[in-house]
Amino acid sequence: MAISTAVDLSAVARVLGVQTTFRDLRGGSLVNLPQRIAVVGQGATASTYSTTKAQVFSASEVGAAYGYGSPLHLAALQLLPVNGDGVGTIPVTVYPLEDDGAGVAASGDITPTVAATEAAAFLVRINNIDSEPFTVSVGDSVATVVTAMTDAINAVVSMPVIATDSTTKVDLASKWKGASANDIYVEVVGRTDVGVSWAYTQPTGGLNNPEVDDALDQVGDVWETMVLNCLEVADTTALATYSTFGEGRWGALVRKPLVVFTGTAETSVTTAIVTPTARRTDRTNSQLVCPGSKDLPLVIAARQLARIAVVANNNPPRDYGSQDASGLVPGTDAEQWNYAQRDAAVKGGSSTIEVKDGVVNIGDVVTFYHPTGEPVPAYRYVVDIVKLQNIIFNLNLIFATDEWDGAPLIPDDQPTVNPTAKKPKMAVAAVAALLDSLGLNAIISGPETAKTKTVAGINSQNPKRLDVSLTVQLSGNTNIISVDLNFGFYFGVQPIVA
Repeated sequence: MAISTAVDLSAVARVLGVQTTFRDLRGGSLVNLPQRIAVVGQGATASTYSTTKAQVFSASEVGAAYGYGSPLHLAALQLLPVNGDGVGTIPVTVYPLEDDGAGVAASGDITPTVAATEAAAFLVRINNIDSEPFTVSVGDSVATVVTAMTDAINAVVSMPVIATDSTTKVDLASKWKGASANDIYVEVVGRTDVGVSWAYTQPTGGLNNPEVDDALDQVGDVWETMVLNCLEVADTTALATYSTFGEGRWGALVRKPLVVFTGTAETSVTTAIVTPTARRTDRTNSQLVCPGSKDLPLVIAARQLARIAVVANNNPPRDYGSQDASGLVPGTDAEQWNYAQRDAAVKGGSSTIEVKDGVVNIGDVVTFYHPTGEPVPAYRYVVDIVKLQNIIFNLNLIFATDEWDGAPLIPDDQPTVNPTAKKPKMAVAAVAALLDSLGLNAIISGPETAKTKTVAGINSQNPKRLDVSLTVQLSGNTNIISVDLNFGFYFGVQPIVA
């Protein structure tokens, strides 16, 4: 019989005590791990801001705090757009970086040649962000057009550059310093038959990205499940820092693994897998692609992450194939990867996309992880890491509680009247209930098999230690569907002769 603890056992005077305590009666029911997004990136050079991490709720809030057109603001426009087509209620936390002390902005220019035969409207498009329109009229001088262009660019606060009127040309400077600004791409859109043409110096010369160490130092005990890296894939120093940090998050005492996403518009598969191939055992970093796109790499990653995180949050075992990343502008049809190229990309540690009816659709989402000689890399697919995150999270819900912490620990065959006492078989039962729920939710396959491989016992060297072991088989995903279609011909029915 259990002994009530509502009244102290030493009490003797008459009294009624009713102790009210919450008990978790889920009985092993699965709780989805709430996804969280961390954005590591720079604010605008011209802005003054704190580098302390902060949860944000809108792109305008980010722009006001860290500078419009900065990497943080451009990422927030994809994750937290005004039309609500983003991550919804998934928390987004920014981890601001300041420009490196030796950082250099990227710079370029646009030089017009003007002999207008009739009035025409134009706009400047920078990384698929359009300026205000401007008009070139018959008789306009170069200086007049330069002024109009400068004003049109600066009128759009989300532009990643600042335009300066230099009379004969429009000078452009990135709003932040570092090599990541070299991905800025400039073009003028409008008629080509009215005596107006444009010469470009594409922005270049950006140098010295900031280090991400200080930002990661702020993560702490919060489980940031997915990280957006606003730097470029070529910054292998940052990738190495993320990888080292990510490995620590797999640790038994931390148990909060994460995935870091970086974007690229690389058109060559061979080039796209150079960095992943050099980091074959990296299970933290993931490269999200959009071949040939003029969108900034951080925008490519942010828009796809907006889809990935929502699926991971609401249906953890589902893969991300065919999720549309509308808003991204793909490259030309000739720049898209065919099946053989996408297969090579995945095998080389790069994610893929497909363009369907002009819309970017997410393909395979993978980490860099593909060790030589491992035909089925354990940490290749991001969805499998999300499944593991959820298993770890639910094991934590069971055992990291006051019900288990410090409870008396006795052998399975020992009777007890202590309601707080725990036995190894109780741990096995708790895990078995969770395994059933993981199976029902399609996170694992073969829960019955997993239950037969679940064991628990009091450690032979330490009576205050309970050892529990379980082995699960993660569910697969229908990434490949193979159908054999057989056919023949109908020859009619032969007449019956009497």
